[in-house]
Amino acid sequence: MEKIKMTTPLVEMDGDEMTRVLWKDIKDLLILPYVDLKTEYYDLGLPHRDETRDQVTIDSANATKKYGVAVKCATITPNAQRVEEYHLHEMWKSPNGTIRAMLDGTVFRAPILVSGVHPTVRTWEAPITIARHAYGDVYRNVEMDIPGAGKAELVFTAEDGTEKRQTIFDFKGPGVVQGVHNLDASISSFSHACFQYALSVKQDLWFSTKDTISKTYDHTFKDIFQEIFDRDYKSAFEQAGITYFYTLIDDAVARVVRSRGGFIWACKNYDGDVMSDMVATAFGSLAMMTSVLVSPDGKFEYEAAHGTVTRHYYRYLKGEETSTNPVATIFAWSGALRKRGELDALPDLCAFADRLEKATLDTIESGVMTRDLALLWDGEAQAVNSCQFLQAIAERMN
Repeated sequence: MEKIKMTTPLVEMDGDEMTRVLWKDIKDLLILPYVDLKTEYYDLGLPHRDETRDQVTIDSANATKKYGVAVKCATITPNAQRVEEYHLHEMWKSPNGTIRAMLDGTVFRAPILVSGVHPTVRTWEAPITIARHAYGDVYRNVEMDIPGAGKAELVFTAEDGTEKRQTIFDFKGPGVVQGVHNLDASISSFSHACFQYALSVKQDLWFSTKDTISKTYDHTFKDIFQEIFDRDYKSAFEQAGITYFYTLIDDAVARVVRSRGGFIWACKNYDGDVMSDMVATAFGSLAMMTSVLVSPDGKFEYEAAHGTVTRHYYRYLKGEETSTNPVATIFAWSGALRKRGELDALPDLCAFADRLEKATLDTIESGVMTRDLALLWDGEAQAVNSCQFLQAIAERMN
C-alpha cells in the first residue's frame, strides 16, 4: 500500500516516562505503516532538556512558529524530588508554560466521548470544553524562601526611575513569598480566542475568576473580557443565538456540576489546569481529554491533557504489565495530522486522521479497552494492556 504523502513537516516534541514509551508504539503501529511521516523532531525528555539547559524547549516553540503545527508528548515539570532523581542542574520551568508563553496561545481542552462510558455527573449530556489561558500565573512565577523576620514588598520601577511600592507582608518568622504577573496584551489575546472559538462552534461561553478577592489581578481579566465582548462580539453572539457571561469561579463550579454541558468554560491558567482534570475525570478518564494550543496568528500544538503516568512507568521499568490508556495521545497525533492536512490541502491525510480516531473509538465500543475504562464500562469489557489495545486498533486500521 502506498503511504500517504506529506509536504510540510510536523514539529514533533517527544516527552517523558510512560507516555514516551507509548509515543513510539503509536507511531510504529498506527502511523508509520500508513503515512510517509515528515517531522522535525525535538527531544523534550527531561534528561535532554537538562543537557541543553532547556534550549531544546525554546527551539521547539520557534519551530512551531515556523511550521504552524506541532504534536507534543507529555513532559515532566520537575520538583525538588525530580531534581534529585534525574540529577538536574536546576529545577527547570514547565515546558508547556514556556511554549504557551512563546506562542501567546490559548489551550482548548475537551473530553473524548465514547458510548458505554457515562459521566459521573448524571446531568452532563454534552462535552464541556475548557478554554485555558496559556500565560502567566504560577507558571511564570518568581518565588523566595523567607529566612526570618522582615518585610516583603512589591516594587515596580518605571523607565523614568519612579517607583510604586506595596508591602506584601511583615514576616515575624520564616515563610515563603511568590510573585506572579500577567500582561494586558496576553489577556486580550485570550479573550479574542475564546470569543472566536465560541462563535465557530456556536456554544455559550462562560468566564470565571475570583475578582471579589483579587480586586486588581483577577478584576483586570474580568474588565478586559467585558470590554472586548461589548466592543467586538456582542452583536455576533446575539446573531448566533449564544451568550457570554461572567461569574465567580466558585459559582461557576456549582453551575457546571448542575449543567447539561455543551458550553465553553474559560479559565485563568492555573484554574484551567485544575478544572480540565476535574472535567476529564468526571467524563470518564484523564486519558480521554484532548488539548490544543492555538496562537492568535493561527499556530497549533496538539497534546494529551494528562501527565507522564509516572506510576505506570515505574512498573514498566520493573518489567510489569501496564494498562495505560493512550487514547488522548492518539488523538493528539490525529489532530495534528488533520490540521496539517487542512493547511496543506491534503484530503488523504485528513481522511487518515478521521479513520485513526474512528478505529480507536470502535475498538473501545467493541468491548476492548484499557483498565481505566473497563472499570467504568456499562456492560462486559475486556481489559487489556497498552500494547494489546494498540494492536487491536491496528487490526481495525488494516
